[in-house]
Amino acid sequence: MDAYGHVNNVVFLRYLEEARIDFLFRPEKDFQQGSVVSRHEIDYKRQLVHRHTPVDIELWITEIRAASFTITYEVKDGDQIYVRASTVVVPFDFAAQRPRRITAEEREFLEEYRDDDEEEAVAA
Repeated sequence: MDAYGHVNNVVFLRYLEEARIDFLFRPEKDFQQGSVVSRHEIDYKRQLVHRHTPVDIELWITEIRAASFTITYEVKDGDQIYVRASTVVVPFDFAAQRPRRITAEEREFLEEYRDDDEEEAVAA
């Protein structure tokens, strides 16, 4: 919470991070080989006043390339959208210290949640 009593913009990045990690590191499918964030884009639609009840974060995949993919999010309550955001994630080989290509298994997993039209989302 900031001086105005609403959730600070930096906190929204944490919310997105928690949703992204929860999504990518599911027991049945994960990005254990590593990945890094290369870009965040956030549109703040409404102030979110500090409260003790959780907000929903829906996410889906909007783009898959050879060595990156984009996750799009909405932080919301019902139809009330507080934030719309996207993150470009790059698979990364930490041993070699360089980006790597998305594996066939990772691509298959991501395709399950792809929505180019951005009409449907996955609850995180």
